[in-house]
Amino acid sequence: MSQHVSLDRRSLLTAASAAALWPLANIRIAEAADRRTRTSNDPFQLGIASGDPAPDGFVLWTRLAPDPLNGGGMPAENVRVRWQVATDDGMKNIVRKGVATADKDWAHSVHVEVQGLLPDRTYWYQFEAAGEISPIGRTRTTPAADVMPDRLRFAFASCQHYETGYFNALRHMANEDLHAVVHLGDYIYEGGMSKPRPRQHNSAEIVSLDDYRNRYALYRGDADLQAAHAAFPWIVTWDDHEFDNNCAGEISEQPDVAVSDFLNRRANAYKAYYEHMPLRRSTLPHGPMMQIYRNISYGRLAQFSVLDTRQYRTDQPCGDRNKPACQGVFDPNATLLGDVQEKWLCDGLEASPARWNILAQQVMMARVDRVPGDAVAYSMDQWAGYEAGRKRLIQFLQDRQIANPIVLTGDIHTNWVNDIKVDFDDEQAAAVATEFVGTSITSGGDGGEKRKDTDGVLADNPFVKFYNAERGYVRCEVTPQQWTSDFRVVPIVSKPESDCLTRASFVVEQGVAGAQRV
Repeated sequence: MSQHVSLDRRSLLTAASAAALWPLANIRIAEAADRRTRTSNDPFQLGIASGDPAPDGFVLWTRLAPDPLNGGGMPAENVRVRWQVATDDGMKNIVRKGVATADKDWAHSVHVEVQGLLPDRTYWYQFEAAGEISPIGRTRTTPAADVMPDRLRFAFASCQHYETGYFNALRHMANEDLHAVVHLGDYIYEGGMSKPRPRQHNSAEIVSLDDYRNRYALYRGDADLQAAHAAFPWIVTWDDHEFDNNCAGEISEQPDVAVSDFLNRRANAYKAYYEHMPLRRSTLPHGPMMQIYRNISYGRLAQFSVLDTRQYRTDQPCGDRNKPACQGVFDPNATLLGDVQEKWLCDGLEASPARWNILAQQVMMARVDRVPGDAVAYSMDQWAGYEAGRKRLIQFLQDRQIANPIVLTGDIHTNWVNDIKVDFDDEQAAAVATEFVGTSITSGGDGGEKRKDTDGVLADNPFVKFYNAERGYVRCEVTPQQWTSDFRVVPIVSKPESDCLTRASFVVEQGVAGAQRV
C-alpha cells in the first residue's frame, strides 16, 4: 500500500497536541501505581502485539506476567500501564500516548484501541509498567476507505502445535515485507503432554481458566512467535483447538460430556483467548459466547470477512471423519456459520466495494474426495459435511457476481490450491472462487512434498491445482489487477533451525476465477 501522504509540520503538531491533552491526573495515578507495583522478573515476558488495523489506528496488546507459566505472578490488583505510539523505530516522535489498565480479572492483559492516526502508515509502539519497559513493536494502519492502494502484502498461517516442532516458519515470516498477518486458528492446542516430541506441553489436557492461561503463556513465550507479532498487526480467528478438538456449537467431540460442563469449559477457553489476542472490546466474551466474525478492509482493494465456523455450527451430520456422504450432509438446516453469521456475510459481500473479497476461515471449502479410486470419502468436519450450506454460499457468490472471491483456509496441515464450484460433479462447470489452503506452522511435525496416495487424490479431484505436505505459511501480494500466493515452506520443524523457500506460486487475474501456477 503505497498511497503515501507525508507527515507535515501541521499534522505533527496536531498529533502532539492531542497527546498532550491526556489528563495529567491520569499520568500521576499511573506513576503512583508504578511506585507501588514492582515485580521480581520482567513483566513483558509474553511479548507485545498489535491487531485489527483500521485507517486511523489499531489494537495494541500485552499481558503483564513476570511468572507466566504459573498464573502470571502479578499481585491481585489492577495495574496502570503506559503506552505510546511513534512514527520512528527509536520512539522519538511520539504521536499518541496514554495510560491503560491491566485488569486483574483479565489476567493483567491490556487492549488499547488507538485512534486518531493517519491511514496507510507504519508506526512503532511500546509499553511501560511496574518500572519496566517493553520491547518496541511495529504496526501499520490500513488505507482510507475511499483509496485504491497499489498493493497489499500479507501472510496467512494456522496450526502451531507447540509439541510437534519449533516455530521456524514464524521466524522467517517476521523478516518478510508485509502489511499484516492473518491467523486462521489452532493458535494453541488443548491436549496434554506427549512423549517423545521435540517440545512438551506444560500440563494435562486443559479445562480450567488457569489451564488455558498457562497454555497460552507457554506458546506466547516462544521467541519466534513474539517476533512475528511484534513485526506486523495480526488479524486472528479461532478454529477448534483453542477450545476442544472438532467441537461443533454446543456439542463436544466426546458424547458423554454434559452441555453445562462443555459450555463452562468454552467460557474458560474464550476468556483466555481474548486475554491473549490483540482484539477490540467489541469481541469481549460473555460467558461461553464471543462474537469474533468481523470485516476488516484495506481501502477499495480488499475486504477480509473473518469467519467463525465453530461456535455456531450444527453437529457434524455424519460424524467428524472421512467417509461417504450420508443424508444429513444435504440437510438445508445443517450449517457451519449459523443463520445470523451467514446473513451478515452475504450482506457484507453484497455491499462490499472491494476489488478482492476474502473469506478468512478455517476448514476446506472444496469438496475433495480423500480416497483414490472408485471409493468416495469426504471430510465431514469441513464444508463437504454441510453440502447444502456450501452450495448456497457459492451460488450466492455466483448469482450476485461478488467481485473476485478468494477463500483462505487452514486446519488440515497441508497446502492446497482449489477451484471452487457450485457443482463439483460437473467437471465443465466454471470456477466461482479460488481457495488457498495453508499448511501448518508445526502441526504434524516434519512434513514432505507429498503423502501416500497423493497422485490418486489429485486424479480424482481435477479442480485441485496444487498439493503439498510441508510446513510453513502462504505469502500473498494483492494488486488491483492480480493476486499472487507464494507457498513458503520450511523442511524442518523438529529442530530450531530451518531454511525457508518458495515451493510454488499461483496467480489469480482480476475478473477471472481460478488460479494458475507461475
